[in-house]
Amino acid sequence: MTQFDSKVAVVTGAGSGIGRATAEAFADEGASVVVADIDVEGGEETVEAIEDAGGEAVFVSADVTNEDEIASMVDAALSEYGRLDFACNNAGIGGAQKPTADLTFEEWQQVIDINLNGVWRCMNQEIPAMLDGDGGVVVNMASILGKVGFENAGPYVASKHGVVGLTKTAAQEYAQRGVRVNAVCPGFIDTPLLAEGGLDDPEAKKGIEALHPVGRLGTVEEIASAVVWLCTDGASFTTGETLTVDGGYTAR
Repeated sequence: MTQFDSKVAVVTGAGSGIGRATAEAFADEGASVVVADIDVEGGEETVEAIEDAGGEAVFVSADVTNEDEIASMVDAALSEYGRLDFACNNAGIGGAQKPTADLTFEEWQQVIDINLNGVWRCMNQEIPAMLDGDGGVVVNMASILGKVGFENAGPYVASKHGVVGLTKTAAQEYAQRGVRVNAVCPGFIDTPLLAEGGLDDPEAKKGIEALHPVGRLGTVEEIASAVVWLCTDGASFTTGETLTVDGGYTAR
């Protein structure tokens, strides 16, 4: 018997990277998983990987800027599995990389709408489902850039600072109603999103690695482990936490 038997999790952005690793980690612990992403092919591959490993999962195409699609995601957990215990709000983008005054409003708005508003939209529907059940745990994917600044990444930095603040606020609101709300703040993780930001260049990658005292990028499995731990009974006294998993980046 595994620790999440009979539990149900939803994971956004689960078609690749941290989201896929998190969905697989939940399934490895016995949870049934609703895999949500706008990437249909990637999401279905995640479901296939979970099922091949003996787990249970279903894919839902969900854009976190679309409230109806988020509702369908939560409804899938309730209709397929009868409950919602855990939610990892992971979907996000890197966005434009340029100085603040060079950004267009559209570049700014796109990142805020996905990375911050998207997390709020998900929580807005996940938390009521948890309150109607036995409570639950929400884990939002923030970033070390929700704690520090980073040149040419204004929208991303602002969105992740917002996720941290939203997490702390919701944690206070629902602490006595059986719902814990935490965030994970990863350092730079070796994912497709990082490569899209230009860090597939070997020299650029070395420069980012050097910012972490451990001398390397993090892995998706290391972040998934943190998400899963926050959902365990061992973390029952942990809410409003922004768990930093960054190889020492913010300790410099």
